[in-house]
Amino acid sequence: MTAAGERLASLAYGAGWGVVKALPSGVASRVFDTAGVLAARRAGPGAQRLRANLARVVPDAGPAELDALVRAGMRSYSRYWCEAFRLPVMDPAAIARDTVGTGLEPALEAMRGGRGVLLALPHSGNWDAAGVWVIEMLRRAGLPAGFGTVVERLRPADVYRRFVGYRESLGFEVFASDDGAAVYRGLVARLRASGLVCLVADRDLSAAGVDVTLLGERARMPAGPARLAAMTGALLMPAHTSFDGRGWRVDIGDPIDVPDRAAVPAATQALADAFTAGIRRAPQDWHMLQPIFTADVPEPVAVP
Repeated sequence: MTAAGERLASLAYGAGWGVVKALPSGVASRVFDTAGVLAARRAGPGAQRLRANLARVVPDAGPAELDALVRAGMRSYSRYWCEAFRLPVMDPAAIARDTVGTGLEPALEAMRGGRGVLLALPHSGNWDAAGVWVIEMLRRAGLPAGFGTVVERLRPADVYRRFVGYRESLGFEVFASDDGAAVYRGLVARLRASGLVCLVADRDLSAAGVDVTLLGERARMPAGPARLAAMTGALLMPAHTSFDGRGWRVDIGDPIDVPDRAAVPAATQALADAFTAGIRRAPQDWHMLQPIFTADVPEPVAVP
């Protein structure tokens, strides 16, 4: 990104946090919903990539059905951004009230018993709102109300700082994905202290992931969640977040056994299977606007 592009991005995101937070919630929702419809209609690169990815989710869909799904997907993606800008001024208790959550009790029981928990989820629904709900549930259970997570470092730097700042204000402990060993040290320390880690894990950014079958096609997913579980003895559980009318939904699946590092590939495939089931239940809420399947990702160029 050029310096001018970074300045424009900074201004745009700054307006997002400053202006969108000040708008009445209904007005903000309508503005972003319209933006999502227009983005689908214009069929830019993001919408085109979303269409290609969703075609794998619903392989039997005809063109008209796929058009409608892409439109719903872009509206869902726009809703995520609207809520991301407004989340710092939203009431955590109201988010908890308006969230339908299932499957969290085994995680709470593990933490009460002194065992760390790692939730792995795809880019679906509003994972930030889900994080607020999880923190509220931890608080109600009398457990430490916070968790560790990893995010991609955005440019420009001040936009990244805004994202980190707002997530930290919600109770997230944020690590940058490019911080190397410091990320693992921080996550391992939290898990060994019977804490919670939540990782978005359907897209490998490291080029060192695990080959899996996702939605019936070959893909690579990060090995980090399963590897951390093997290293620390943490309980590994798949999760899926989606929109549920005007509220949210968080479904947490059964624990995945990772007794040692040799089990990491199988555990990662088990996560892929859980993600596949969740994405197929709510395909419009899968916000994957980047290439993810092996057939769509260029081979890395060898450096002489």
